[in-house]
Amino acid sequence: MTSAPPPVLAAGCVLWRPAGGAGGPDIEIALVHRPKYDDWSHPKGKRKRGESAEACALREVLEETGQRCALGARLPTARYLVDGRPKEVVYWAARALGGTFVPGREVDRLRWPAPEEARTLLTQPRDRELLDAFLATAAPPHRQPPDAC
Repeated sequence: MTSAPPPVLAAGCVLWRPAGGAGGPDIEIALVHRPKYDDWSHPKGKRKRGESAEACALREVLEETGQRCALGARLPTARYLVDGRPKEVVYWAARALGGTFVPGREVDRLRWPAPEEARTLLTQPRDRELLDAFLATAAPPHRQPPDAC
């Protein structure tokens, strides 16, 4: 009997920031475009050996978006197969604290749409489900005071 391979461990965030416009959305969601897959997703990536999920999420957000961030509520873990191997991605809500996006090989575009537009841009259904979970958290960021994480 062959045992299943261990899952690929990864981490990421639903990265958000307050929106500035009066009468518009309260928040904007960061979406990254990966040219290799030609898709839009939340920033995420594989954990390095010995790296905690939290450290990985912070590193991946910085690498893919140029943003420093503060982790907030834990979100559901995504579990799926990639080339027949299980993958587990641990997610957090994270508030963007500032930074500058620089296009690269892995991520060539960054967008900050309102949640409703983000839902239509996200390529994978699991990413839309994650966005819904983020918006349904007990203390959604769009209902928090401006200085909350």
